Amino acid sequence: MPDFKLLVVCVGNVCRSPLAERLLRLRFDELLGARAGAVQVSSAGVLAMVGDPMDAMAAAQLRRLGGDPSGFAATQWTAARSRDADLVLTATRQLRSRVLEEVPRTLRRTFTVSELAALLRSDGMRDRPGTGAAELVSHAASWRGSARVDGDDIPDPIGEPEQVHREVADLIDRECGMVARAVADALMSGATRR
Repeated sequence: MPDFKLLVVCVGNVCRSPLAERLLRLRFDELLGARAGAVQVSSAGVLAMVGDPMDAMAAAQLRRLGGDPSGFAATQWTAARSRDADLVLTATRQLRSRVLEEVPRTLRRTFTVSELAALLRSDGMRDRPGTGAAELVSHAASWRGSARVDGDDIPDPIGEPEQVHREVADLIDRECGMVARAVADALMSGATRR
């Protein structure tokens, strides 16, 4: 049973969210080693292309960044999946709003990827007490609006040239790397307090 469940949501679940899912898994493997199973990372789409593999260009970018797209199959987002997650990350503000329309009680644990990464970089989050991953998410929610976010949205590169896919993949990798480090630190901090 995982200690922490993280769900990434985009539209079709073939490009941005699976890229984030696999990069987060890769980073948790690197950061947590044998404890990587403490974090369950999944992804879904609000209009998923259910059963489809990752978009070929997204898969190529994932491989470039050290990840593995094999075995991926797109799945549909449901309200139950958000309710079950400890943290929900969306590709855009519009997707965050759509998720929250269906599941408003998940507001304190639903962020855009870039919004959460910006909050985690902020001074207020750096000074937080290290008490665990759930507390990290709660603290981030309380700091919402206090961190400068240069555009919350991760652009959809579907149908765009390779350079756009590369830029989007690098953005996702940077933001997910920040999230993975903070969650891994919080999990390790919470584990040492038990």
